[in-house]
Amino acid sequence: MTWLGPEEWEAVALSLKVSLWATVVSLPLGILTAYALARWRFPGRQILNGLVHLPLILPPVVTGYLLLLTFGTQGPLGGPLQEIGIVFAFRWTGAALAAGIMAFPLMVRAIRLSIEAVDPRLEAAATTLGAARPMVFLTVTLPLILPGVLAGAVLAFAKAMGEFGATITFVSNIPGETRTLSTAIYAFLQIPGGDSSALRLVVVSIVIAMGALMLAEWLSVRVARRVSGR
Repeated sequence: MTWLGPEEWEAVALSLKVSLWATVVSLPLGILTAYALARWRFPGRQILNGLVHLPLILPPVVTGYLLLLTFGTQGPLGGPLQEIGIVFAFRWTGAALAAGIMAFPLMVRAIRLSIEAVDPRLEAAATTLGAARPMVFLTVTLPLILPGVLAGAVLAFAKAMGEFGATITFVSNIPGETRTLSTAIYAFLQIPGGDSSALRLVVVSIVIAMGALMLAEWLSVRVARRVSGR
C-alpha cells in the first residue's frame, strides 16, 4: 500500500473498517435467517425470503433513500437512536449499515445452501439422543456448515467493500468519515488530474474482489467435500 497516497489509503482503510463491521455484525442474523429459510416452515416464509433478497432487486439508491428516511435524525428509528448517542446518517456507522444490508442477501444465500446440503437425519438423530435443538445446532449443524458460513462472510465482505449507491445516498461522500473505496473512485474521477488516483484504487478493488471470490470458491468446494464425506 506504499504506492497509495494519504487520501487513497484513508479510503481503503475506511472501507476495510466498514466492511469488517458490516460483516461481523450481520453474520449472526444471517445464520439465523438462513437456518429459518432452510429448515423452518411458517406463515410468511416467502415474504421473509423476498425481503432478504430485496436489496439485490431494488436500485441501490432506493435502498439508501429508505435508510435515510428510516435512520435519519428525523426518522422513526434514527430519532430515538440519536437520543441515546447512536447516529447512522452521514457517519461511518451508517456506511457499515448500508453495506451490511446490501451484502446480506449474498451472505444468507451462501449459508442457506450449506444448511440445505446437510442431511436432516443427522440433526434428527442427535435430537433423539436427548440433545436440545440449540445444542444440536452447535455440535452438529454448525461444524458441517462452517465452510459455507465462512464463504458467505467472505462474499458479504467483498460486496460491502464495493458498495456505492446506497452508501453515497445515505451517508454522502465525506472525506475521512464516509468516503469509502468506491465513493473515493467516484470523487477522484470528478476532479482534474484525479485519474491516476482513481486507477490505483480500481486496481486495489480488483485485487480484493478477486481474492475474495477465489477464497469463497475454495470454501464452497470444502463444504461440498465435507458434507459428502470425501
